[in-house]
Amino acid sequence: MSIRVLLVEDSPITLVILKRILNSSPEIEVVGEARTGLEALQLIPQVQPDVICTDLHMPHMDGLEFTSEVMALYPRPILVISSWVQEEDALHVFQLLEAGALDIFPKPAAGLSTENQLINQELINKIQILSGVKVFKKKRKSPSPVKSLDNFSFQPYVKPEIVVIGASTGGPQAINELFTQLPSNLSVPVICVQHICVGFLQGFLDWLSSSCRLPIQIAKPGTIPKPGTIYFPPEQQHLELDKQGRFICSNSQPLDGHRPSVTVTFKSVSKFYGRATVGILLTGMGKDGAEGMHSIAKAGGLTIAQDEATSVIFGMPKEAIDLGAAQLVLPIHAIAPKLLDILHQQSLLSGKQIGIYKIC
Repeated sequence: MSIRVLLVEDSPITLVILKRILNSSPEIEVVGEARTGLEALQLIPQVQPDVICTDLHMPHMDGLEFTSEVMALYPRPILVISSWVQEEDALHVFQLLEAGALDIFPKPAAGLSTENQLINQELINKIQILSGVKVFKKKRKSPSPVKSLDNFSFQPYVKPEIVVIGASTGGPQAINELFTQLPSNLSVPVICVQHICVGFLQGFLDWLSSSCRLPIQIAKPGTIPKPGTIYFPPEQQHLELDKQGRFICSNSQPLDGHRPSVTVTFKSVSKFYGRATVGILLTGMGKDGAEGMHSIAKAGGLTIAQDEATSVIFGMPKEAIDLGAAQLVLPIHAIAPKLLDILHQQSLLSGKQIGIYKIC
């Protein structure tokens, strides 16, 4: 049974390119085209798409308003396919994710180059993955019971010195929810690796910064992670630490198709910080991060995986759980409180006098 796709795009040229790409897959059927959000809303009940691909800028109703209406009336997976020419567009793209869209993808270009063909296949793969995501409004459940493992050596009296986070599909929304719960006086640095399309990183960081109390920046080679600061790898680069704990940014080969790779960062951080590492693996497709989380656990660090109920794609966390690398499995809204509780308790046990973490 084919995947039914509705295209919402006001550019005739882009519409032709998208149709050509999607029609090249026998598993995808373009069941409708709309040039405005209003037109698309009228089409949805008629064509019953499995996935909606929408632009950011459209006449009469922009992508943000359209996404909000879809999630209220006809909840289903939405993929934002867009490019921007103005800085404020970056913020708008990620506001669509906040409104309910699942992922973003750059507008494909015409041409038969190898690079374009790879991007086209990536778009097809992404639609195939999103078509299996159930989108609906649901009440949050109580935090999942802690699932601990006895075969790792995490010691509850070791104060964490660094937090590393990895995510892919659904990650921007999950990371934003986690970051908004972190206080301005966080006592450890945070390193975060998010799989994201080329050209979207700075817009993503700007969007996160609009609601996060901590400074967010792209890691610079040779610098040491500072407490209370969140770091992301540069676009299309792996992020590691050297023997002195300083950042290394490299263009070495992708790992399992990813650069930056969550596993590369997790392994490097666990090698330097050992049992003082907290690793958090969030929603995402594939297996990136699972082996890296296993390295953190083997080093005696604490590992947390997002649960299935709150994951957009329960791929990466499931791989870590199946590998026996996740010591705690929690819903996204419970991860930050658990982290802050651990940091506060270890500070008290170590005798260090600090203020209680407050969200203010």
